[in-house]
Amino acid sequence: MAVEVVTSELVPPSEPTPRGALWLSNLDLAARNGYTPTVYFFRRPDDGFCCGDGKPPRGFFSADVMRAALVAALVPFYPFAGRLGVGRDGRAEIDCNAEGALFVVARSAGAVDDVFEGFAPSEAMRDMFVPAYESAGPGAPLLLLQVTFFQCGGVALGTAMHHFVIDGRSAFNFIRTWAGIARGDAGAAVVPSLDRTPLRARPQPAVLFDHTHEYGGGRRTTAAGGSSKQEYASAILRVSGAQAAALRARAGAVSTFRALVAHVWRCACAARALAPDAESRLYTMVDMRGRLSPPLPEAFFGNAVARTSASARVGDLLGGPLGFGARRLRAATGHGDGYARSLVDYLETADLAALPRGGLPGTDLRVISWLGMPSYDADFGWGEPALLAPALMYYPGFVYLLNCPGKEGGVAVAVALEPERMERFKELFFEELATVV
Repeated sequence: MAVEVVTSELVPPSEPTPRGALWLSNLDLAARNGYTPTVYFFRRPDDGFCCGDGKPPRGFFSADVMRAALVAALVPFYPFAGRLGVGRDGRAEIDCNAEGALFVVARSAGAVDDVFEGFAPSEAMRDMFVPAYESAGPGAPLLLLQVTFFQCGGVALGTAMHHFVIDGRSAFNFIRTWAGIARGDAGAAVVPSLDRTPLRARPQPAVLFDHTHEYGGGRRTTAAGGSSKQEYASAILRVSGAQAAALRARAGAVSTFRALVAHVWRCACAARALAPDAESRLYTMVDMRGRLSPPLPEAFFGNAVARTSASARVGDLLGGPLGFGARRLRAATGHGDGYARSLVDYLETADLAALPRGGLPGTDLRVISWLGMPSYDADFGWGEPALLAPALMYYPGFVYLLNCPGKEGGVAVAVALEPERMERFKELFFEELATVV
């Protein structure tokens, strides 16, 4: 399916915004030095919006409305209109210069359902629906957006946000604000908290926890030839609200996150045919906004997440109940202010540019959870998206948990595994779910 770019422009804020350097915390600089590409799909409502001639449909997802709302949203979120810069000390920072975000309008002769049904994250999907970016280094734009109109009348919205600037909650707060402005709902706007200084290291660093597993890279791996790029197969697997509730009960009345991750962990170990005495480590992120003392504002704009991990023998994971893996996760994700302060201090003495950000060994998983975030508040005036998903995965073992649209409590699991392991993983994933309801 071909996508043709109609217009591409840099969109600055609609009003003057503060200029100068915005400091990036150690948690910002410990994030992946690159963009996080996502895509939203919107089905055309049955109300005659569509032209049927391959051109953007009249009214539905008006590019003019989207652009006007974007320039307004960039006023409070003005760092997104800046560029990645470098301070005198060589440390990366945001140059708030109001050069603008990239806004692309494109069209496709295809139908949205041809992509939406069976969508799987891949480089091809990223290249089709997310603006191209050559470099994420100094001078790079921090926000890239693409609205693609399908001939059938459906729309895809692709986003790429630099990870040094935001975490998941920050990204969704921006989309929520942009969408609220577009549909004329001023009450939906989020006023971002841009002060990152609460995440400065202490004058006398005190590292009280072991952070080497998550940031030292002892178990990282790269593909043959020294490249961190590894081939993977990906899929999005849907879990109903009833299935999620049954998994929670089976795991011992734990959260949806812990029950589902424990299930994914077990299925991945079995699909990979790992030896019973092998160690498997599962990495994840914890949002520290409400765990710091004092807590950060909910609208904190930046990276406020800390990596953590849990490990277990494969034989224990597969031989024990589902609750075993869930309990391992509970111990790894229950950290508070002390852990976050220790981590920031640890990173203060680390070479941030040299932190390993490559792939994982074939025993391990990395799980990113967007559960509970306002991910489906992307209603620009024409209804909520039919699907939100990462446009790209990075290597085998990468997993996202996402809310499904609607109020039924369903969860979408986006997973990347070694190509030869994916079909067996899917079989195990659904076989177990079939026994819990």
